[in-house]
Amino acid sequence: MTTKVQEPAAAGGKTGSGDAVASGASPALALLAGWLVPGAGHLLLGKWVRAGLLMVSIVGMFAIGIALQGKVYTPNTGEPLDMLGFAGDLGSGLLYGLARLLGWGQAPVLTAVADYGTKFIVVAGLLNVVAAVDAHSLASGRKPS
Repeated sequence: MTTKVQEPAAAGGKTGSGDAVASGASPALALLAGWLVPGAGHLLLGKWVRAGLLMVSIVGMFAIGIALQGKVYTPNTGEPLDMLGFAGDLGSGLLYGLARLLGWGQAPVLTAVADYGTKFIVVAGLLNVVAAVDAHSLASGRKPS
């Protein structure tokens, strides 16, 4: 009669062999895809529900910000708060490029509603960065699914 011996888990209780590693997506590809297109990193890893929720949330927040006439920051102002806003906007990946290409968010912010729109756009970018880093962590096996 043979008994099955369980291997001890690695430090922190993780074995390092998650579903994402088995999917074959490299961590760098998951990070880059997740940054460029909201939810794409998780989509590559086969996390369909998580990818869909992230895509709807981030694109929805960005679209609401644009609809509220929020400002899309440019990199050349030199103002510290504008530079932080630009960093947040840039986190949206291709959404930022599309907004700049189509001229969205270029009007000056004159009302409080437009200021809320600006915050929606920046927070959408920051959420996208967090989601891309999460996809990288899943792909590298550092985070269990």
